[in-house]
Amino acid sequence: MNLPDDFITKYQGLLGDEAPAFFASLTTDENTAGYRVNPQRQVPAKLTAAPGVPYAPWGYFGGVKGRSLAHQSGTVYSQEPSAMFVGATAAPQPGEKVLDLCAAPGGKTTHLASYLQGRGLLVTNEINRKRVRVLAENVERFGVPNALILNDSPDTLSPVFPDFFDKVLVDAPCSGEGMFRKDPAAMDYWSLDYVQDCATRQREILTEAVKMVKPGGQLIYSTCTFAPEEDEQMMAWLVQTFPDFSLVPVEKTGGVVDARPEWADGNPDLAKAARLFPQLLRGEGHFVAKLQRSADAPVHKVKGRAKLGQALTNDQRQLWQAFAREVLGTVPTGDLVTVKDQLFLAPSDLPDLKRAHVFRPGLHLGTFKKNRFEPAYALALASDPQRTAHTLAIDLDQWQQWVHGDALTLTEAPAKGWYLLTCDAQSVGFGKVVGTTVKNFFPKGLRFTVYPEDLL
Repeated sequence: MNLPDDFITKYQGLLGDEAPAFFASLTTDENTAGYRVNPQRQVPAKLTAAPGVPYAPWGYFGGVKGRSLAHQSGTVYSQEPSAMFVGATAAPQPGEKVLDLCAAPGGKTTHLASYLQGRGLLVTNEINRKRVRVLAENVERFGVPNALILNDSPDTLSPVFPDFFDKVLVDAPCSGEGMFRKDPAAMDYWSLDYVQDCATRQREILTEAVKMVKPGGQLIYSTCTFAPEEDEQMMAWLVQTFPDFSLVPVEKTGGVVDARPEWADGNPDLAKAARLFPQLLRGEGHFVAKLQRSADAPVHKVKGRAKLGQALTNDQRQLWQAFAREVLGTVPTGDLVTVKDQLFLAPSDLPDLKRAHVFRPGLHLGTFKKNRFEPAYALALASDPQRTAHTLAIDLDQWQQWVHGDALTLTEAPAKGWYLLTCDAQSVGFGKVVGTTVKNFFPKGLRFTVYPEDLL
């Protein structure tokens, strides 16, 4: 790997005697993989036998296969270990209102969801239309029941959610220097000017993000770059520009070190932020800071209430309740809304969202069809098999047929109707039993072939 000349010159000057080890870590072939397990699942012991990431609950070193049962069922999420430090720093409490402002592809969103445990509100936003689809797929696969997915710019959202959130996470678009080893293509568009362009964009994002943190709430800022212009200097600018925000200490362990005040204006509080250097730990480069907003900052009241769709008709409500009682064993409480023929369980107590672009208004429960209700894949992955009335266990061979899109043939015929299918105690989808046949409702766009190496 040939690092850019300007990059080498810059960090030789900044790091001095530390530079040789820093450059050596970037030019090795090491690419540390990691994954997080889903605490809302019954996690197989083999997934927790790997070495744990020291600063990240539920995090482990090692790789997971995208065509495995664990991945398809949302039991694991593949995530670079250093990136796990961001969610661990935010660490929201169940019941809090949390915003992930720059969320795709969803690694940090799903980590935040693990902390929330299905309680509170998780608003996850991505400005890019293509990337928000990927975000929605990952939120769905992880079985997150309390997420509102938006597709907006920060300046659109700040008037909608003034002084609203307990935690706002800004994992800012950056120059990507920390990913050079993992993704050498990031060097192709890197330049000193690009770093400045990124810093300008980050200031624009942060100017809107701070408006959405409630008094006493926290802003968590992160990048995957080493650039002081995007890290320490960005935080120095923020606390100078917005005096009701102050840096608070980030807990550091496992090779995570203090940020460098001397790379900005010398403010000693900047050392409270954290740097993750690849020569000091098993992971790529990251910067993470946590800021607290003053509890006595003025508050702008949120106006109105959200109208995310249409209310159910009497017929629709009866169809849904009949399905829920029979198959789920209970009728989930919350705000039910329909968007055309699609039924969603929407988060409660939201402000007026008419200025926002709602990509997904909550947990997708299913589709109303003529005189029947068809449950959604998202509902299956958000359902706990131990609390579901109608479950049907299938083996690994049957699971391979299922994700391929094939109907299953049973040796005995259970009662007809909808069942939550499970494999190795994990929810994998809904199937409809007719006689000894299980009709396949695995989404066509997600179907795949499992190869022998995927099962290793």
